[in-house]
Amino acid sequence: MPPVEEARRIFRRLGYSVDGDGVDLRAERKWRTVHVTALDADDASSPRRLRADGGRTEYRLRCFVTWMEATGDLRDRLASLDPDYEWAIIGVDDGSDDYEVVDPVGTAA
Repeated sequence: MPPVEEARRIFRRLGYSVDGDGVDLRAERKWRTVHVTALDADDASSPRRLRADGGRTEYRLRCFVTWMEATGDLRDRLASLDPDYEWAIIGVDDGSDDYEVVDPVGTAA
């Protein structure tokens, strides 16, 4: 199951308004709009959900939220796709409010 509620909770705590149903959300704050996609471990290891838009999106900022153990595979997949948007990954643990932001070069922020 993708961590959709965790994604909503994180972005709301950061002061974003969050809209959308399913695994794709839109988070807005001031001038910034982020396309947020919640992925389960299977989606994170497959380029299918990452390329649903052909590697293109109307949003310049994308954030993928997945389970902590899937962040490395997801980072590697995104890096190999070299999409035309800025991206980040948030790793979460089930039942915890803790999260970790993973940047494109693989370090936790």
